[in-house]
Amino acid sequence: MTTAKKNDCSQMEHLVDEIGLTYVFDRGYIDYEKFDDYCECGIFFVTRTKKNTVIRVAHTFSLPEASQVLSDQMVYIGTPQKRMENVLRLIHTQDSEGNPIVILTNRFDLEADEISQIYQERWAIETFFK
Repeated sequence: MTTAKKNDCSQMEHLVDEIGLTYVFDRGYIDYEKFDDYCECGIFFVTRTKKNTVIRVAHTFSLPEASQVLSDQMVYIGTPQKRMENVLRLIHTQDSEGNPIVILTNRFDLEADEISQIYQERWAIETFFK
């Protein structure tokens, strides 16, 4: 437990540390250096991206016809001055009300619809604890 004055980001190194698990968090926690560390040591994550994230598409994956996902891509993120070294997956989807959601993850072993569902389940958990 910490005081309410501590920023959640400052506690990430204590919370996100177990190899093989998938951590799901909101876009306020985007840190390219930390994401590279996660990729390199086998920590998985699913998060929403910020609107101003610089994205370079390396590959677009095909989707099943019945997919709820709008697009599934392999991407590099960041600028030449501040970027990730590892490739990520960018998934465009919608929430239950039709609002766009853009998700970043380092999970390439799951279907795009599974990644979308993982992120959307995050909201159900957050609502429960409010």
